[in-house]
Order: sequence, then C-alpha cells, then structure tokens
Amino acid sequence: MCLDELSDNILLYYLYYFLKGYNFKSIISGSTQPQITQIGLRKVEIPIPPLETQQAIVNKIESLFDEIDEGIGRLKTAAQQIQQYRQSLLKNAFNGELTKEWRSKHADALPSENELFAQIQTAREQHHAQQLADWQTAVSQWEQNGKEGKKLSKPKASTQAVKFEENFADLPRGWGVVKLENIAEINSGMSVSANRKLTNPIAVNYLRVGNVQRGYLDLEEIKEMKIEAESFNKYRLRFGDVLFNEGGDRDKLGRGWIWENQVENCITQNHVFRASPFLKSITHSKYISYLGNSRYGKSYFEETGKQTTNLASINKTVLSNFPVKLPSLAEQTQIVAILESKLTACDQLADELAKQLKQAEMLKQAVLKAAFSGGLLDK
Repeated sequence: MCLDELSDNILLYYLYYFLKGYNFKSIISGSTQPQITQIGLRKVEIPIPPLETQQAIVNKIESLFDEIDEGIGRLKTAAQQIQQYRQSLLKNAFNGELTKEWRSKHADALPSENELFAQIQTAREQHHAQQLADWQTAVSQWEQNGKEGKKLSKPKASTQAVKFEENFADLPRGWGVVKLENIAEINSGMSVSANRKLTNPIAVNYLRVGNVQRGYLDLEEIKEMKIEAESFNKYRLRFGDVLFNEGGDRDKLGRGWIWENQVENCITQNHVFRASPFLKSITHSKYISYLGNSRYGKSYFEETGKQTTNLASINKTVLSNFPVKLPSLAEQTQIVAILESKLTACDQLADELAKQLKQAEMLKQAVLKAAFSGGLLDK
C-alpha cells in the first residue's frame, strides 16, 4: 500500500517505525537542492499486515529498542566517567598527587625551592646573553652588507624580577609558581594579508586557530602566506614551542599543544601565541602545555581573558602572567610520562566506546529492517 492510500487499517506507531527505518534516498530528487516531494512520497510502498501483527511488531521493536537504549546509556555513562577520570588525572598531575610516591623515592636528588628559583634566574640570564650574541652577529652581517635594510633592535633584558607567586602554599615541597614570561619568551604570529607590499617575499606555511587543538595539532590542511624573508627568523616556529590559541569561540580559549617541527618553514597566524621556553634544563614543553589545557589552565584563561556573550579571548599580557606550577625538570618529565601513558589509554577506551555507540545505533536500523521484511517476529 502507498502513503496516499492509507486507511484506518494501520497503527500510528507501526507507520512511525516504518518511516524511521525507511531509506528516503531512493525518492530524493534534485541535485543542486536535494528534496523529498509529494510525488516521491506517493511511491513509498508500505507492507500492511493485520492490526494484530502490526501491534506485535511494534511491541517487539520497542522491547528491543529498550534493551539497546539501556546499553547505550551504559556506554554513555562510561564515556562520561572517562572524561571525569581525565580531569582528575590532570588535577592530580599539577597538585603533586600523581607523582607523590615517585617524589618520596627521589627526595634526596630533587632541588629545593630556592635551588629551583636559582635555576630559573640562571636560565633567564643565559637566554639574554644568547640573544645579545645573536644580535651582535646579525648587526655585523648587516654592516658587511652595507647596512642595507633596517638595523635589528638590541634585545632588552627583562626589567621584571623573577619571583615565586604567592597563594600556592598547598603545593609540594620543592615546587614553585612563576609567571610564564619568566620561563619562556612569548610572541604572537603574523596577520594574513594579500595586500602586504613586500620587497623580498618568501612563501611560508602558517598555523591557524583551527590547526591548534586542545592536546594535539590538526595538520591536515596547512595554508601558506608570503612574508619578508628577513622576518621569517623572528616568526618561525622552533622545536618545543608551546602554542596557545588567542580564543574566538569559548572552547578555543587558551587551548594548544607543542610544536615538534612537523612542517617545514612554518610560522603562526596572529591569533596563535607561541611560548618558547628559555632552556630545556628547567622546563618540559609538554608539561607546560598539559598545564595550560587542564581545568586549572582553562579556569585562569576564562577568569582573566576578555569575554562577551559568545566569544572569549586572551592577549599577550594574560598569557605572560599565566601562573605555572613548576616542579623540577625530573618531576615534570615523570608527570608527562605518566600523563601520556594514562591519557593514551583513556583515548583508546573512548574510541572503542564511540565505535560501540555507533554500532548500537546501527543495530536499531537492523531491527527496523528486520521488522518490515517479515523477519522480526520469528526472532
């Protein structure tokens, strides 16, 4: 029987489940704007068994759907528990609980708070000394080239003294809290402009906000822009740079991951900040990124960033002042190793749950297919 020939001999829920499982692709017309028309609907043929049989089919469908939905509910609960475990894992990573046992076994080899502070001071001084040496080399090259182009500005030493932030008394012994700018050089990227006038252009790859996800980089689509060749060294990404999104949608606020030279000749768009740690002897880039992506980091960016009804953003000042909970490098390395192992297991389990959820939805379609092909009541 066709849809336009329906009578009182069909139950409403029987019709509902039939249409729920029907493949409407067979009656869709139009290529530019695909649509279902009345003419197409009139071609739909519906098997009409006796009312008693229809009711029996409906009852069987609903019984099987209840079982499937119960399973789906358990899968969704498990998925929520995984997310809660991830948050708990990250929380414990940055309050010292995750490495409490490890720290007790290595207490004699770990630096004190004052020793950690001294390491940071030394790293900053060494970084500035290297900047000066690089500047002097660049100036000498500039002079040899007949002083062509603009002379590079002399790097300035930071006027802000390093200090451990207060109000973090609950951290383990040997940990300190410093502003991100005290352990990393922070810069933004370059704006994209097709109208930029260039005298010595080169093509470079660049990362957009969409490339910088929370905990990973999506590098399937990398765009290209032209910049002055002399500007590339200033903006280029270096191994170990920690990337932070300026914002946009609230979910994008402060999210990011690290750069590991995945793409050659790459910079960032101006909406993506990069924090370049001064020395690998005191900081682990992944540790900083995990901290920024944790609930602690997200809360800081949400509280200090600029927010409107639907959008949110952080600026360089907000990122510079990000309070980094900092243990020794050895403990940072241990934290990263534990997180990578446990988070990878979480991701694998979450992927498996997602597959099972998809299979459960497909199972509903299989039930409907069997129901209207005469095979359901026999099962």
